[in-house]
Parts: sequence; structure tokens; C-alpha cells
Amino acid sequence: MRRTFAAAFSGAVPTRLSRAPGRVNLIGEHVDYCGLSVFPMAIQREVRVAFRPRLDGLVRIHNTGPGFSTCEFIVEPDPAPGPTGDWGNYLKAAGQGLVRAFQVSRGIDALVSSDLPIAAGLSSSSALVVATALALLDANGVEIDRPALMMLLPEAERYVGTQGGGMDQAISLGAVAGTASRVDFNPVRVTAVPVPAGWRFVIASSLASAEKSGPAQVAYNERTRECAAALERVAATLSGTPPRSYSELLSRPNPDEWLRSARAVLAGPLLQRFRHVVSEAARVHMAQQAMERADLEAFGTLMNASHQSLRDDYGVSTGALDELVRIARGAGAVGARLTGAGFGGCIVALCDAAREEAVLGALGAEFYTPRNVCDLGDRLFTAEAAGAASVGSLAGA
Repeated sequence: MRRTFAAAFSGAVPTRLSRAPGRVNLIGEHVDYCGLSVFPMAIQREVRVAFRPRLDGLVRIHNTGPGFSTCEFIVEPDPAPGPTGDWGNYLKAAGQGLVRAFQVSRGIDALVSSDLPIAAGLSSSSALVVATALALLDANGVEIDRPALMMLLPEAERYVGTQGGGMDQAISLGAVAGTASRVDFNPVRVTAVPVPAGWRFVIASSLASAEKSGPAQVAYNERTRECAAALERVAATLSGTPPRSYSELLSRPNPDEWLRSARAVLAGPLLQRFRHVVSEAARVHMAQQAMERADLEAFGTLMNASHQSLRDDYGVSTGALDELVRIARGAGAVGARLTGAGFGGCIVALCDAAREEAVLGALGAEFYTPRNVCDLGDRLFTAEAAGAASVGSLAGA
């Protein structure tokens, strides 16, 4: 990175390094923006930002990946966005969020590198936001506790136009190596749960991008609106003070009442979205319990139910994702589901260590080989539970 940085910035040398891991969401899909708990795991693939602070407010960022143009902007509250899908919008998202909250004024010269697959449903975009934010905070000498940053960055990232939740930023900032985490919201809390020895989470790409800032953004945001509309309709029929959130609804003492109301006032997509949200919320808590007691089969069964719900009620699976799930289960995975927003991206499959090679081999032979895909490094791998994002001296990295 030093040589590439020097070539990009007239021989200058980077002094600091921020890094932010991606994540695989094990269960709890499309519920974080409803304020409900999720159960992700940070992974060993990450975004790295080598940087040096500037004395002015200019941000200049190069990317070592192919096809990325250099991004330059001034740290300010309302930077003009680039075209939809432009990677620089995520950099600007971090910058404008920090300016609004902390009046940061110093920019950076920076070089981004990553081994995290892009648009794969593994949170490459949020990892970029987190790593950039840590770099800018460090350059400006601003210290902020992690929970506060977990709440700030999801709002900042909405600058790109996607109405997402806060899972990706929370797990990237709060992960503990060797664990998965239940992430709760309002307020944000990250509870680490050790991954049992012998459990393997295999990630496989569908070979289709899942770019939430691209064409899938409309469908993604539409589901956010549908979930809110479904809650509003159900809440209006209930006795007492209407619940203002799904968390308030699910905490009511008589679930039969709101289930009857939902069936009476919802139909079509709204009923389907509502059914997914409330059932997925229950699966998150059961999955945490299954991992805590090292019950591999129970966790896998919950993953399978989650995929069925995402496919049938939430409408975010694809034929390729379904095929990957089928192959993984057929090779011995106890559970498999799409992970991330859907519309492409990846699946995650759970198996024990004894079946890991069989699952990897079957996915390679039955999905990738017929498609003449030979380079599987970023497309098929076993995830390792990584620790949280950090920033420090480049010399010590």
C-alpha cells in the first residue's frame, strides 16, 4: 500500500490505517430498519484505508480496485452527490455525517484497498463508510464512543439514498473475534455469542450483484415503506395506545389480538411483509439460544425457515440463490439462506467441520463449474468470525 500511495500522492507516505470488516448476517434479514434485533457475524474480509491527515478540508481518495475513479470532495454538510451507484457517495456519506455531528474540518489523502467482495450482500459499502469515518475522526482528533458512532453512521449512510437500518455499522464497529452478535436497537447494543467449535459458515456468491445503491434500491426502499405501512394499519385497529414500532407491537401481552388484526386488515404484499418481519424477529432470538447451547441442527432449521420467508413473503430471493441453497443442503449443510438484502449477492450455509469440504466441493462442481467460473477466491469461502473495526499507526499494522 505504501508504494501505491506514494505513486498516487506525489511520493507522500501514509501514516495511519483504518480498517473495517464486512459481515455475514446469519439470521434476521430485513428487520433492522424495523428496529428489531439481528444476528450477524463480522468476517475476515475487510476494507482498509491508508491515509495521512491534511491541513485543509480536501478529501482525496484513490482505490486500488479496478474500475474506481479517484474521488475528491470538501468535507462539508451538503456535498453534491455523484451519480447513483458511484462509490464516492459512500465516502461523502461518512464525511457529511461527521461534519454535521462534530464540525470536522480537516480532510485526508487516502488509499482504499479491500478483499471484501463488492455488491455481494456482505456489507462492503457500510465497511467503506465505517473505515472512512474512522480515518476522518482520527485525522481531526475527534474521539467518540462506539455506540454513538453506531447510531450516527446509519443515518449518515442514507445520504446515498438507501433507507437501511443499523446492523452493518453496528457489527463492523462492535464485533468480537470468534463470536457472532445479537444487535439490538433503540438503544443500539451488541451482545457477543461465541461461535461453537466445529461450526462452519460457508459463503457462496450467486454471481449477481446486490447493489443497494443501484437498480435494486427502488425495490429495497419499497419494502421499507411496506413494512411501515403494514405496522400502521395493524396498530390502528388495536385497543389501548397504538404501538409506534414493531418492537412495541411484539412486546404487547396479547399477540393473538394483533395477529387477528393483521389477518383482517392486511392482504397481498403488506400481509406478506408483516408476516416475514414478525416471524424473522422470533427466529433471531431462537437462533441466539441455539448457538448458546451449540445446537447446530436447531440453528440450521431456523436458517432454512428464514430463507423460505425471504423467498415467499419478502420476495428478495432469486433462482440462483435458491439453487445455491439447494446444493448446500444436499451436500450436508444443516441450514442455508440468502444473506444481505437479496436480489443477488450471496448465501450463507451452516455445516459441521466434517462436512465443510463436501459443501464447498458440491457448490463448486454443481453451481460454478457449469457456469465456467474457475476463480472462486471471492465467490466461495468459509467465513471466519473477525473482530471490530480499528484505526492506528500504519507502521504497527
